[in-house]
Amino acid sequence: MLVEDTQEAESPADWVACLTYQSIATATPRASDIEVLVGRARARNRSLDVTGMLLFEEGRFLQTIEGPPAAVAALWSSIARDERHDHIEVLSEHMAASRLFSDWDLLVDGRFAPSDDRPAKTAISPPAVAAHVARLVGLALNADDLALNTMMAGFAEQGWTSDAMLSLLIEPAARALGDAWLDDQCSELDLTIGLSMLQLAGHAVRYIPSAQSIRNSRYHVLLATAPGEKHMLGTSLLADQFLAAGWQVEMAFPESEEALTNQMNARHPDAVDIGLSDAMPRQHALDQLRSTIEHSRQIVSEYPTVVSVGGRLFAEAAATARSVGADHARKGLAGTSVRLAELVRQSRAGTGARPN
Repeated sequence: MLVEDTQEAESPADWVACLTYQSIATATPRASDIEVLVGRARARNRSLDVTGMLLFEEGRFLQTIEGPPAAVAALWSSIARDERHDHIEVLSEHMAASRLFSDWDLLVDGRFAPSDDRPAKTAISPPAVAAHVARLVGLALNADDLALNTMMAGFAEQGWTSDAMLSLLIEPAARALGDAWLDDQCSELDLTIGLSMLQLAGHAVRYIPSAQSIRNSRYHVLLATAPGEKHMLGTSLLADQFLAAGWQVEMAFPESEEALTNQMNARHPDAVDIGLSDAMPRQHALDQLRSTIEHSRQIVSEYPTVVSVGGRLFAEAAATARSVGADHARKGLAGTSVRLAELVRQSRAGTGARPN
């Protein structure tokens, strides 16, 4: 069974606008405040044909909105004027062939203050992210793991969330390392060492389960690199996220398509995430990835498995889930466990309970 996740656009004229921003709350909202805000936002988004997600953690908002360009522009104009947040920073603004959050008017995740009034934490102005990424790349290339861990610990003390550190620091640093290799600024060995250092830094990030933790779900995920893929940064760091969310996690670094499909056939996971390199644009690997997904679906046809894919190609929207026959293409590591939990829930609702 293929769980529909994206809406395929037939021509560039049908593409949707996507905008992601982060900001700091001027006061810590209570759960009741968020309920009111979300109710109004969902009604407004439905009227505009806008979808997206909203994360809130430690006084910070991270939101993505997607839809018709005129609707997204009008909505963004309203959001930018909203006095409930400041220090607004646009992280990404682009056109895409398909929606990432097509199933939601507004997917919400986060931790809010209880109903009693508590003093809000002092907000911290976002620092210059690009400079931090450059420093992270330098430390990774120098294999300075001590300085990397100190750097990440410092961000945590400043109030950076785990998702922010992964999305704004580690993943961009991986792509920067790939660019450095493509520009002959470092060797393949340097690239490998640098990615290993980023992997260690990513493991040092403390991932805190969200309010939507699924600790009692018994969901089972197989996190795998694409067959033959040597870069395992994303696959490795996803394990921390899924474990924190209560999933049963298995990992695989297969050398062949057969090795991956054999493991899927033996374990029948609820979901599998197959990762290409987070550093390199593996355009040539798409045909093989498509073949792998097609064959894996034939192997586990009796036990439908949600298939997610990731890597630089998908983060930069150069490829979509539909282009390789997957159910989901992650734009980044943050929020993947939440998204796949919803897709597994939809799969179970459509096919009945999965065997243990």
